Amino acid sequence: MNIAAESGAFPDMMRLLEELGRIGREPGGGVTRLLYTPSWCEAQRLLADRMADAGLEVRYDRAGNLYGRLPGTRPDLPVVLTGSHVDTVRVGGNYDGAAGIAAGIAALSYLKRRFGTPVRTLEVVSFCEEEGSRFPLTYWGSGSIEGRYRIGDGTGIYDAEGVSLDEAMKAAGFGRGGQPDCRRTDIGDYVELHIEQGVVLEAAGRRIGVVESIVGQRRYGITVTGTSNHAGTTPMSYRADALAGAAEMIIKVEEMAWQAGRGLVATVGRIEAWPNTPNVVPGQVRFSLDIRHTESYMLNEFSEAALETFRGIAAVRKLRMEAACWVKTEPVPMDGALAGRIERLCIEANLPCLRMVSGAGHDAQIMAAVSRAAMLFVPSRGGISHAKEEYTEPAHLSEGTAVLTACLHELAYTTGVDG
Repeated sequence: MNIAAESGAFPDMMRLLEELGRIGREPGGGVTRLLYTPSWCEAQRLLADRMADAGLEVRYDRAGNLYGRLPGTRPDLPVVLTGSHVDTVRVGGNYDGAAGIAAGIAALSYLKRRFGTPVRTLEVVSFCEEEGSRFPLTYWGSGSIEGRYRIGDGTGIYDAEGVSLDEAMKAAGFGRGGQPDCRRTDIGDYVELHIEQGVVLEAAGRRIGVVESIVGQRRYGITVTGTSNHAGTTPMSYRADALAGAAEMIIKVEEMAWQAGRGLVATVGRIEAWPNTPNVVPGQVRFSLDIRHTESYMLNEFSEAALETFRGIAAVRKLRMEAACWVKTEPVPMDGALAGRIERLCIEANLPCLRMVSGAGHDAQIMAAVSRAAMLFVPSRGGISHAKEEYTEPAHLSEGTAVLTACLHELAYTTGVDG
């Protein structure tokens, strides 16, 4: 397959991205599609229609993962899977997750038209959830496939409105006993196209990123409790100000991350204060803490040090600090043979590529537990992602889709189960 010649062969992909971008569109720009909400349901229905239009066999599993299947002549051989996630962060962009699904549908449609029936079965998946934007868990879609989650696990998991994951799932039409089980043991290779969500490719003048590994993450919910009191009548020396304590913790963890260096990052992205009234000393604060690195020992050491620092600040200020870890993922290497295949395809097509580490988490790190897994990145303009300004040039998306298509062609049509 000639990647350079076929890089303009995917106009349907861009049209699909435009259609998806209108679902969950916010008045001020940006897209919000949270798990099992009406906009999420509408997006999955659109994708199911487009998969059917491409001549694929369409099905959902019990969690709401959506598949388009192109059966092979050797059903005994492991499946080749591509795709990404349909959910977004709140007021996110048009490309995160969506680009990988649209590219996967375009790739399978092209391969079916051009080469007919594959040897190994090809599938494209729209994972139901990855971001953790509605409920305090991530990778519900790929995690259900891998087996880390089971239907029924969401009874005690609630969103901000008090709706449980199980309730939301059933209201969207999923979680029923007669629907196909989520767990998969028949997948041999998973290849995911994704926007970079960073500035490395653009700054380096490279058009394809070949991902070697994905960082591990720790996400905590931190609760700081003091005493609510009158802002005018409570002397400074008598206060147990939860917000002031939280502010000191946040500044300190930023300093610690700077000092740690070596690619470690720490972020506080959400904060809530109670009673959140101008003339009341805040009695309780909750904030998130996100820590990422490529090595487990660094993650563990930094996390322990940060929490110990928080406890010390709380003790001095006569506050109580509690921490709950709700995401714990280890760094995951991508399959070396698949990464090498993607790099070779880029070199043969004269596409400047770069071996790199992903600082963001992706479904590929979950799928690596059940199959060989690989990722390829396309550039993000200005490195912006998880925002309405997120943008990737159509030419870059088409080039990435051509590389993905060529990789899937080799895996499913020419090489069987060989590396």
